[in-house]
Amino acid sequence: MKSCRLLQTFLLVLTMSFALQSHAWTRSHAVTFATLPPGTAHPEGITADGQGNIYVADFDVSKSSGPGNVVMFDAAGKLLHKFDITGSSPLLLGIAFRPQTNDLLVIDFGNRNVLKLDPVSGAVTVFAAIPGAAGPNALTFDASGNVYISDSFQATIWRTPPTGGNPVAWVVDPLLGTDGVPPFGANGLAFNKAQSALFVANTGEDTVVRIRVAGGQPDTAEVFVNSISGADGLLIDDADNIWVVANQADEIVVLNPTGRVIAKLGDFDGIDAHGSPIGLLFPASLVISNGFLYVTNLSLDLRVFQLPQTVDSQWAAEVTRHTIARIRAQLPPVRGLSSP
Repeated sequence: MKSCRLLQTFLLVLTMSFALQSHAWTRSHAVTFATLPPGTAHPEGITADGQGNIYVADFDVSKSSGPGNVVMFDAAGKLLHKFDITGSSPLLLGIAFRPQTNDLLVIDFGNRNVLKLDPVSGAVTVFAAIPGAAGPNALTFDASGNVYISDSFQATIWRTPPTGGNPVAWVVDPLLGTDGVPPFGANGLAFNKAQSALFVANTGEDTVVRIRVAGGQPDTAEVFVNSISGADGLLIDDADNIWVVANQADEIVVLNPTGRVIAKLGDFDGIDAHGSPIGLLFPASLVISNGFLYVTNLSLDLRVFQLPQTVDSQWAAEVTRHTIARIRAQLPPVRGLSSP
């Protein structure tokens, strides 16, 4: 009897130990927020307006020509509008509202430019054209309204004034380029709250790069963290935590300001009977609005570009309905974390 009680006690302690350890890495579940309407596919860029409406740009590799589309949903996931982006290619990426205006900027990857979309009238104009063999991908803004555009193919961060026009190469650095897979270098980017550093995800290198800033001028780039599998979209919250999409791990990795990982959110749980991803599948971009994290499921089979398959390729090839996922923007506690 004594041996039996000892064994029971040991098993109880072991179970509690596992429970405590798993508590630190509890993943918030990703659910489907909305499904793209017919005629659109492969959602990539995402942003939100002040009313909580969600705007998604599609990177529709199934189309041989444009126009590309921006799709608007309300906060409940109801489809409000599908914008046909006149004159664009079907390959749209980053999308964001300029803080000082109601202009909605959208990157047209196929035509190597940034477009300005009036979300009321639907009118489209060219905001900036990126020179060279460019791969414009994502965009962000500084406190003065200047626009920063990541170039995945030329290891460059471009900058334009708030009114757009000819961009200048603000930073050119090998740390922003890649020979890796997926073959995109500089991708998602955001400033910290003090505007003292710009953080840039490098997808092919699995890194986040930090560029220190003083007086609006950049210093040299440096690797801030390694080993985020397919680092893609990136945002920084009010506590300066850095939320990074890991597109090949089907998760969101959250770093504190020192680069310590403090959460991993979401996961991939297969394809449902309707051909939709369950959870996250090749997630690309993210935005926080009204207490929720919204994530686009790009669900892209890179083999369509004659590239080697990735871990998601065969699953992505089975997707027939393309979705946006939602996760509560709440960070679970981590045991043992006493300070940032």
